[in-house]
Amino acid sequence: MSDTLEATPSDVELPSGLLDFLRCPTPDTWLQWALENPELLLIDHAQCEKKAASTAMSLLYRYVDQPLLMTKMSQLAREELLHFEQVVKLMEARGIAYRHLSASRYAEGLRRHVRPQEPERLVDILIIGAFIEARSCERFARLIPHLDPELARFYRSLVKSEGRHYEDYLMLAQHLSPAPIDKRVDFFAECEAQLIVTPDTAFRFHSGVPA
Repeated sequence: MSDTLEATPSDVELPSGLLDFLRCPTPDTWLQWALENPELLLIDHAQCEKKAASTAMSLLYRYVDQPLLMTKMSQLAREELLHFEQVVKLMEARGIAYRHLSASRYAEGLRRHVRPQEPERLVDILIIGAFIEARSCERFARLIPHLDPELARFYRSLVKSEGRHYEDYLMLAQHLSPAPIDKRVDFFAECEAQLIVTPDTAFRFHSGVPA
């Protein structure tokens, strides 16, 4: 791992508009925290992939009257489970045992603002999904310059897929909302940025800065 906190490498292509969608970059203090906790990084990454697949399956089962949503969530769930398997395989090769970790406050900190009534509930969940995937994409890109070649190659492949997931979630939110979503996107952008720049006591892939 590199000792210097370089910026995102120029050859990692993030989706257009992703960095503007996120109201703040990942702080260097989180990046340093990640480099100091390589085992936790991989364990929580695997857990995040499993949770992402579970979320997609939940939407697939709940909203059976939305063909585009079901198609996208079916594709996303398969891809996230493949990523989970790939991370676990990497962990096994490195002698890292998978174990349960407590969740960070990140996802719950966003979901607590979900409106209860439909279709607003679904729209909010999709917008949150876009932020989670966008932040994951941005963090993979930030990590790449500091990782060993095998892990860096893997994370490069994830930048592309996570970026596509961000775009799909945002497209679905716009497609399924009866009203413009700009204000809700702005609202969740502020919530997400606060979660990223405020302190956490335990390192996680989506944690804030170290307390």
